[in-house]
Amino acid sequence: MPPVARLGTGIPLVARSREMAGLRAALDEAARGEAGAVLLAGDAGVGKTRLVEELAAAADALVLTGRCLDVGETGLPYLPFTEALGQVREAGLLDLEARPALGRLLPELALPVSPDSGLSGLPSHLVGRRPEQDVGQLQLFDAVHGILGELAESRPVLLVLEDLHWSDASTRYLLSFLLSRLRSQRLLIVGTYRSDDLHRSHPLRPLLTELVRLPAVRRLDLTPFSAIDARSFVAALSDDLPDDLVLEVAERSDGNPFFAEELIAVATCGSGIPWTLAEVLLARIERLSPTAQHVVRVASVAGRSVRHDLVRHVAGMDDTALDGALREAVQHHVLVVARDEVFTFRHALLREAVYGDLLPGERVRLHSAYAARTAELSGRGSAAALAHHSLESHDLARALRASVDAAQEAQAAGAPAEALRYLEQALKLWQAVPAADRPAGVTELLLLRRASWVAGTAGQPERAIAFARSGTKLVDAETPEEAAEMWRRFAQALQVIDGNEPEKAAAIEEAWQPVRDRPASPSRAWVLAVWAAQLRQDRKYAEARERAEDAVRDGRAAGADAAVADALATLGLLDEAAADVPSARSHLAEAVAHAVEVGAVDTELRARYFLGLHHYDLGELTDAARVFDEGMARAKETGLSWSSYGLELRILQVLTRYYVGEWEGAAVAAEPPGLRVSSTVSARLAASGTHVLVSRGEFEQAERLIGELRADWHRDLQIAIITGGTGAELALWRGQPELAVDRVADAIAWSRREGGDWALSGIRLSALGVAGYAELAARARRRRDRTAEEAAVAAGRDLADYARTTAEMGSPRTGSLGPEGRAWLARVAAEESRLGGTSDAARWRAATDEFGFGSVFEQAVCRWRLAEALLAADRRDDAVAELRLADEVADRLDAAPLHDAVHLVARRARVALHAETTRTRVDPFTPRERSVLSLVALGRTNREVGEELFISEKTVSVHLTRIMAKLGASRRAEAVAIAFDRGLLDPA
Repeated sequence: MPPVARLGTGIPLVARSREMAGLRAALDEAARGEAGAVLLAGDAGVGKTRLVEELAAAADALVLTGRCLDVGETGLPYLPFTEALGQVREAGLLDLEARPALGRLLPELALPVSPDSGLSGLPSHLVGRRPEQDVGQLQLFDAVHGILGELAESRPVLLVLEDLHWSDASTRYLLSFLLSRLRSQRLLIVGTYRSDDLHRSHPLRPLLTELVRLPAVRRLDLTPFSAIDARSFVAALSDDLPDDLVLEVAERSDGNPFFAEELIAVATCGSGIPWTLAEVLLARIERLSPTAQHVVRVASVAGRSVRHDLVRHVAGMDDTALDGALREAVQHHVLVVARDEVFTFRHALLREAVYGDLLPGERVRLHSAYAARTAELSGRGSAAALAHHSLESHDLARALRASVDAAQEAQAAGAPAEALRYLEQALKLWQAVPAADRPAGVTELLLLRRASWVAGTAGQPERAIAFARSGTKLVDAETPEEAAEMWRRFAQALQVIDGNEPEKAAAIEEAWQPVRDRPASPSRAWVLAVWAAQLRQDRKYAEARERAEDAVRDGRAAGADAAVADALATLGLLDEAAADVPSARSHLAEAVAHAVEVGAVDTELRARYFLGLHHYDLGELTDAARVFDEGMARAKETGLSWSSYGLELRILQVLTRYYVGEWEGAAVAAEPPGLRVSSTVSARLAASGTHVLVSRGEFEQAERLIGELRADWHRDLQIAIITGGTGAELALWRGQPELAVDRVADAIAWSRREGGDWALSGIRLSALGVAGYAELAARARRRRDRTAEEAAVAAGRDLADYARTTAEMGSPRTGSLGPEGRAWLARVAAEESRLGGTSDAARWRAATDEFGFGSVFEQAVCRWRLAEALLAADRRDDAVAELRLADEVADRLDAAPLHDAVHLVARRARVALHAETTRTRVDPFTPRERSVLSLVALGRTNREVGEELFISEKTVSVHLTRIMAKLGASRRAEAVAIAFDRGLLDPA
């Protein structure tokens, strides 16, 4: 047997100390609770795998690895995560009962059955034009995010994802989901990809552009060896080569370690050194025996990896001959044994060279043999593999059938992007396959309808519309239900895109025509439900109610329970618009109960959202908070925390908790602030969290976040409305009224352009703007600048007039302006009184009373201003009472800006806010520290303490550090003991 050259893995790592130091530093940061990701880029063969293997070998962490394969080599979406999860399961760390959605990643488990591929429960009223979403994919993403966080609680986790340039679309979506949510988990994700493979239209390029903007993500470029390092590598790899040959190999390798290895392997044979990499790689193959060469060629058609039984079947060899050939290929480092009964090419370039060297007829024949064998298999991914091999062997009929099956399997696995790829492939093959050879029970119309749905859930709404529009041209009057479903699908695809209202209305009417005179059916019920929701959005309330009631009746008769729940939710919203509060609550509660009963989770979350919003709009904040909390609990339980309505529930949960004064809970519900955001989900959550940041006086963090979120206004109008307001509040607290009025003007202009002239959010924004102009007018009076004062007063009055007109012209959801709108309108009037220099106590009293519906902080702010007005009117006792009430709220909420403002007024008026009391013992702890210590004394873990106090685990750790420092303790148990000894904790 010819001599076998040594591999680079057999020598110490050469010339990569800088890169290794960067990776180890990232892993150390992750171990300290600063989650991160490193995207390792480099040319093929430059040593990316070797580098991450060195990192993994030395890591004091749970190491999980997964590799992407080229399209067509595997039928499994999410392949790298499937491999990583398999390792978790092998380690006994996976509880599928707790996270059943993870079963979608395990090939040995059956996929969940989806009777209509998700087509029945399409959302009929999307909030703010939200994109369509695949429930299975959302549940899977949530489960993967959860299991990684759970594993990282016990020890650091290193997740390595190799060859991302070959990642499927679903893997890319999941990677983006995880990386945008890296916060305080002890987790490092390392992804490798070939930079030389990323051509301009490569699908990974736009994702990388987004990912590198995330604060937790860094890119590390692995460059080729320098000339000196290349010589050192070659010399270390083959110490018996002459010096002149070492220099020649180092020079010819261009600093690429893999190329250098292959050149050395050829050079040791004394047959001269070829010039191209392909020649070098094939030269290694040609050193094998003819039998081994044949086996390697057969293996290359299967992909990077191949099972032993497949090679045996396709190669047509007996076990003895096959084992000998495989052993030879392994000894010459062509193949490696990856796991039981699976062989993998040592490098993807090696497999590509062998496959590219096959003759066309040989390639077709081998693909055909693989297809024949794969057709006999039934495991997960076999349909996709069969579609690939059948297509490459020109068996179009079998490719069509396999593509349809592969699409169904991908959709059940929560991979809509892959389902779309196979459905498109099936549609391309449809006309080329004779009707007799097409799969039974499948029509072109059905494929178009499914393609439209998965395109929408894969984030491609324009293609969803195109597929649905094509389907409407194929509808047949002889199949009315199918025609109705196709037109309904078209109408719903149009909902996601603005500016096509006439076409959308025409589409749903076309959907109605085929089933108008037919008996009740699921198709008829769903058309009515969607039509009702659409008419409600167009404010055609009478027609909407009629359609919704018909949908409920038909749905109950036909057993379309999800359509019934959907229509009940629409009836609740119509009752709300008619100011029929009892009926609205009854219908919305019935919609929730019905959706829960039939397992229509997405419809359930929508109904819970609207029920909570109903209480919110009526100023019933306690009830609203309860509904939103229950909704979020259900979203978490069902793995839909990041669905459209899961997000809507969470954002209103944040806002409601803020208004009722549960700021710790609000901060926990929102994503941690101070981090750059790049997605609509993160941006909306971060925006909702700016309320607490500003009101607590975390000004630097708030300023940075609000500034970064300005670039995300285009993503969602609510981001502009919230941060426009909190940005103005921030400027007012910092004494920058000119910036406050600029921010208000910017937000109102944006709101009028995107949401109409009389968006009700303009009332709150106007109140803050009038406050800014009042400060500018006061500043001008102090400077005796009459012109500037008059300009500020005029601008403030104009803004107040705009607020009053908005209240008259706007369209509240409940038919009349709710408590929050009335409170902010009263605040406008009160702030307007400050423009002239004399604050009207009666107006501030009215504003204070209006905010009494439950908005704790805003009421306290009004009390502060009321106290100023009362002092100016020489009503000192009344002012002191209001200041004390405002101060109590500021202290309880830890609202530093309001606390300082209240105490400044008290000092100026020489008012004592707190009665003098005799201290019997000095308490060294803050109220929050005392709460933490009390729970720790009961044996709670940091995580349990955080959950009970609605703070993060990291915040608990910070409080404990301060407690131990105050007590002189080094451990938590010691701190508890010292506190008991000193009488600082109640022994009971």
